[in-house]
Amino acid sequence: MVDSTVAPVTDIVRQVVGDRVELVGLIPESVDSHTFEPSPETVKSLARADVLFMDGLHLEGSTLKQAEANMSHPVAEPTSTAAAVSSSPKGSEIVRMGDLTVNPAEYAFDFTFPRSRGDPNPHLWMNPLYAKHWSEIVRDVMVRRDPANAAYYRDNQARFAAVIDKLDTAIADSINSIPEDQKKLLTYHDSFAYFSRRYGIPVLGAVQPSDFSEPSPQEIQALIEQVKVNHVPAIFGSEVFPSTVLKQVADEAHAQYVDKLRDDELPGNPGAPNHTYVGLMVDDVQMMTKALGGDPAPLSSVPTTRTWQA
Repeated sequence: MVDSTVAPVTDIVRQVVGDRVELVGLIPESVDSHTFEPSPETVKSLARADVLFMDGLHLEGSTLKQAEANMSHPVAEPTSTAAAVSSSPKGSEIVRMGDLTVNPAEYAFDFTFPRSRGDPNPHLWMNPLYAKHWSEIVRDVMVRRDPANAAYYRDNQARFAAVIDKLDTAIADSINSIPEDQKKLLTYHDSFAYFSRRYGIPVLGAVQPSDFSEPSPQEIQALIEQVKVNHVPAIFGSEVFPSTVLKQVADEAHAQYVDKLRDDELPGNPGAPNHTYVGLMVDDVQMMTKALGGDPAPLSSVPTTRTWQA
């Protein structure tokens, strides 16, 4: 049995393990992963799990604490990539894929995740190349633990990786089609730090402060002035973090307000063809590109269905 945390992590794991593994996503979609508190069902699932795949980078602190207790893991803060995988006497593992993907020198610190608080931005999956690396981690863990299905896991990962390569190219083409003076992101939640690095679209700011409260009136006014000065054509809200503040900022700064971006929540209903990590990225970038005056057409050729069912 395998557990995972937020929906993008769960889907990336699913793309590799397919239908050969019982997979449980512990953090429900549309729930704030930063403040999620494990339920009794979460604790029971962790106690049964052979592997827990998680982002790491301090995103799922409460879940990690429960995993340490219920999977019997003496998990230390990793000082090397090897320390990001911990095993217990019963043979279960906690795999912090973020800590196996970036080192501290590559951490992003920004508006919602300032360096002064010590927690780096954890949204690595918004860079598809990091998501591809996660699929490689899942493949390697599962091949080691379940060698009888090694070929199946390798084939699934290879198909997923091929789609990610197409996705990466399509995102780059779409973002590059945005006029340079309109290539600017202002969002509610700070989810796009690693996306910004990969595709060269600056993040001007985020509305949500580092303590996850609503911004003060002074902060709101500063955001309005920032949007005006930078001639930002559109600002982006989140389905997971609904806020009336961004609508106010957009109205007063005469910018378009788009309130459908996602980071933790996959598009469509569970079971829908596009209810996948790739579907999330395609939807987000299509909305973003269109609102900022670019061409989202390159993304229309990227398959968003489950690659392991191909």
